[in-house]
Amino acid sequence: MTSVMGLLEEREAAARVRAEEVRAEAERVLAELAEAEAVLERRVIARTELAEALAAPAERVDAPVADPAQAEDTVSAGMAKAPVAGSVVPRWHPGTPVDALAVDYRRIVELVESEVVGKEGISAGEAADRLGLEMVPAKVEGVRSKASRLAERGWLVKAATGRFMPRPSTSTAVSGVVRPGGPGGGS
Repeated sequence: MTSVMGLLEEREAAARVRAEEVRAEAERVLAELAEAEAVLERRVIARTELAEALAAPAERVDAPVADPAQAEDTVSAGMAKAPVAGSVVPRWHPGTPVDALAVDYRRIVELVESEVVGKEGISAGEAADRLGLEMVPAKVEGVRSKASRLAERGWLVKAATGRFMPRPSTSTAVSGVVRPGGPGGGS
């Protein structure tokens, strides 16, 4: 006849095995959940990017351009109308005012200029937060995309860490103020 202690030990062992099975199943479900959330995040970002691309003015989409650099030069040469959301970000050149940028891009440049004096830069998440945007992946990635585009065009500098900093000489371009003693600074 089996002892009571032996019966309890058998039940404890069975409970341990069941707990391990459930733990393994929970880990599998959590991994599957993480993968599904990553797919969802990518889809939200793709939809946001597509909406931005479709919001671009029709004349820019329809007109074929042989040389992309020529298109950027045309934009930076100064079109008479004010930039709008979805417009091409012009390359930065000395003397190019921040007003040449669409409002969203201008806000990012001005934020980076004002927030990052002598610091290691600002992340896309910090920028999105300071711009008053909802802290969801789609908004943060939208800010990251715009800031990266600004860095590609010379308006900002993107560090290897992914943080954004003002370009060394943007202070005159952003503020539109020429410092005394500098180029065009008077007598």
